[in-house]
Amino acid sequence: MSSKQVLICQYQSCLAQGSAEVLAAFLERSVSDVSIVPAECQGQCNLGTTVRVLPGEIWYCRVKPTDVDAIAQSHLENDQPVDRLLHPRIHPSYSTP
Repeated sequence: MSSKQVLICQYQSCLAQGSAEVLAAFLERSVSDVSIVPAECQGQCNLGTTVRVLPGEIWYCRVKPTDVDAIAQSHLENDQPVDRLLHPRIHPSYSTP
């Protein structure tokens, strides 16, 4: 089993926001020991595309295909979440005032 999982919402609202393209970008960007998982609704429809990284319950919102390299390099490879994409309601300490 992989040490990390990346769940990319593939439900209606996120699909309308380009989640299929985000999923494709993650699948193209190979990171060792990371599973890329198409996911059901994550319940954050107003902030799609939603991406959740496990373990750690790190939630990203409004993710675009152009954000995938930053998430892969910073978070998946170096364990440093990408602050600008963190979900502000789930990670309020990272929200800008």
